[in-house]
Amino acid sequence: MMVISMRRKSSLLFILALIIGVGGSGCQRPAPEGKDPETGDLPTREEPEPDCCKPETPASSPKAAETQGPEVVTGNVTVPDVTLINQDGQRVRVYHDLAEGKVLVLNVIFTTCKGICPPMGINFGELRKRLGPRVGRDVSLVSVSIDPLTDTPERLKEWGKQFGATTGWTLLTGQKQDVDRLLKGLGVFTSDKINHTPYVLVGRASEGRWRRVHGLTSADKLADVVLGTLGSPSKGPANVHLTFPPERGKGTGATSAAQRYFTDVPLVDQHGKTMRLYSDVLKGKVVVISPFFTSCRATCPRLIDSFVKLQSHYGDRVGKDLFLATMTVDPETDTPDKLKSYAEQIHARPGWSFLTGEKQNVETALAKLGHRMQRREDHTNIFIIGNERTGLWKKAMGLAPSVEIIRIVDSVLKDNPS
Repeated sequence: MMVISMRRKSSLLFILALIIGVGGSGCQRPAPEGKDPETGDLPTREEPEPDCCKPETPASSPKAAETQGPEVVTGNVTVPDVTLINQDGQRVRVYHDLAEGKVLVLNVIFTTCKGICPPMGINFGELRKRLGPRVGRDVSLVSVSIDPLTDTPERLKEWGKQFGATTGWTLLTGQKQDVDRLLKGLGVFTSDKINHTPYVLVGRASEGRWRRVHGLTSADKLADVVLGTLGSPSKGPANVHLTFPPERGKGTGATSAAQRYFTDVPLVDQHGKTMRLYSDVLKGKVVVISPFFTSCRATCPRLIDSFVKLQSHYGDRVGKDLFLATMTVDPETDTPDKLKSYAEQIHARPGWSFLTGEKQNVETALAKLGHRMQRREDHTNIFIIGNERTGLWKKAMGLAPSVEIIRIVDSVLKDNPS
């Protein structure tokens, strides 16, 4: 059996050639029938190799990496601030400790994989060398196990050692539901570990700008993508203009279109007052809207803190020029009385509504605002910022620095009808 030292400065293509050249060496293939001619023992039948181990699988083909350049990720990508465990057994808050203020470079692996995961590990090790002191300071390299029930911190640490996983490269495991929540937020979740994504996500969580790169892309090219992201100026979230059916413009036609789209589904605020989604919450206003729920102890307190800062920054303009609305994703628990108590604790002033209501009504309102979800824990951290009068809608990452959120709100407040 051929043994390959991971300290050897072999190229990625050389490693892959070995994998292919030895007929998928490292994958467990069914043993042939009959006794061993030397020992006389019957062979032990192993499980057939998983698809990710097959050299011809498109996901693990070097040709795929050569022909695919970086792709801009469309749609909402969020980094939930879930708490996971790193390879040293330490608790890590993913957004707060790894993503905030840094370029996040993330792949998905599992330690028993014998196909694409080891070459991806080699690539991350080489990438770490090329980025040097930036890793850990400006860049977080993160590998998330898609098999947390098997991959203990000890297993991850041993796996990472092969590829030079040291400071700045974090390998994560934890409770399966927490890992799943992270991967769903990132848009890379699959229930079948064998078919996990072969891509690397590169982006700034605070700006919502993400690109994906094939996991077998050379470390040099991957480093170029990371450095390009690191060196690019902050321009706010990508694709900040939202597309709702109502078009920009004024007049009864545009207003009617907006009302037909958003509907006047009834909600209830913290004072028990009925608030119709379009006529009372949106019509003719500049609004900032965010999902949340009162018992959340992860990202919601930080989202609410951003609203508190908006309230402080805009002062008396809140309730006149600008309206704030936080809509619960747990209406069965968050009654008007509970929301009123919560609002009083954080000193919310008039102009800031806390919205709840019948579960179906709340779900309809959230869906109209692009916040459809199956579980309350899966809500996004995105603020919807709109000027209903002009038809301009933008989004902002709710976990971004308040100065960035304020800049986007200012741009919506200053918008004039065309």
